[in-house]
Amino acid sequence: MKSTDKRLYFITDSTGFSEEKFLFRVEEALKGGVDILQLREKEKSTREYIELAEKVHKLTKKYNVPLIIDDRVDVALAIDAEGVHVGASDMPVSLARKLLGRDKIVGATAKTVPWAKDAFGQGADYLGVGAIYPTTTKVKTVLTSTETLDAICEAVPLPVYAIGGLNRDNLDVLKGIPIAGICVVSAIMKAENPRQTAEELLERVQVL
Repeated sequence: MKSTDKRLYFITDSTGFSEEKFLFRVEEALKGGVDILQLREKEKSTREYIELAEKVHKLTKKYNVPLIIDDRVDVALAIDAEGVHVGASDMPVSLARKLLGRDKIVGATAKTVPWAKDAFGQGADYLGVGAIYPTTTKVKTVLTSTETLDAICEAVPLPVYAIGGLNRDNLDVLKGIPIAGICVVSAIMKAENPRQTAEELLERVQVL
């Protein structure tokens, strides 16, 4: 997870797509330079989640990109994913770490400095901080100021990823903040050309 280059973290949303079109967009994003990918499915049954995760994992392994499973440690274990991401209402970081072991990635959501310090103390490998802007995803969001984002980056020795409504046209608010990269959902999922959009986002985030 340690890198001097800022990275592009892609969180999927299969809503409104056939499986074929969804997997096509995922692979196009990987071709465009996405270097961490999180599969996020809030509506699927466990069986459906596992079946889709297996197909996505084949793609991420092809491009040597770690696959992070949102929320579901059981799904991550079932397909031997590279890690899991837990939010405020999900399994505690410490328990996810205990179940997955030291070799897997455990990411956590943080919206305040105390929250970030707690996640670090429990063994998180990275933090997702936001939402920087309002989002169009189904996930409930609370806006996080860039000042808080900056303070979290300074408070914990972990890679911090900004998330929430980010796209290639509104990243300037992050300039000068020592983030590890950005997380995007709709910017790629709803893009006319996911591969080109990923390339442009990666290029933009490098100069922040």
